[in-house]
Amino acid sequence: MPVFHARVQVSLRPSVLDPAGEATRAAAGRLGVHGVQRLRIGKAIELDLEAPDRATAEAQLHLLSDRLLANPVIENWTLEISEAG
Repeated sequence: MPVFHARVQVSLRPSVLDPAGEATRAAAGRLGVHGVQRLRIGKAIELDLEAPDRATAEAQLHLLSDRLLANPVIENWTLEISEAG
């Protein structure tokens, strides 16, 4: 059975405040890195999934991303998928 490699990028929706991003932006200034206008923190999840075909893998990854890996109320996600190997 084929194995598919996936990378899910999760980020806060633009309308959601990002306190961690703001704290990191402020810390950059204290380190002497000035001019950072905007800094948002997200997460990247990488996984390998065994599935009979790409369509099945994509359906399962969409379900995981939408219901487990991201909070759809405050986060957006994108998916990159390729056949491993």
